[in-house]
Amino acid sequence: MQQVQPLDRIFLALADPGRRGMVEQLARGPATVKELAQPANMRLPSAVKHLKVLEEGGIVVSRKAGRTRTYAMRRDAFALVNDWVNARETALNAAFDRLAQVIADMPEEEQR
Repeated sequence: MQQVQPLDRIFLALADPGRRGMVEQLARGPATVKELAQPANMRLPSAVKHLKVLEEGGIVVSRKAGRTRTYAMRRDAFALVNDWVNARETALNAAFDRLAQVIADMPEEEQR
């Protein structure tokens, strides 16, 4: 069985709209499971499952104080995604630069 890579886990975690909503909420600050479940009308066990996926994806971290578990965004949550996007952008820009150079090097058609 193929091992899931960190970037794959991040994209998997963000594939669900409910989890993306939780990320949006956590981007504004830490929240409890109950606070995260409420806007999505989600039951607590379902919210915990979604939060586990986000935690395994490296997007959030949790802390437990007594009976209350609080989640927060990881400071470097999207560093790997940013690196991946920047690498794709660099490659695309290089391809366009090569195309522009080929076009510039083409002889102009003779005037008739």
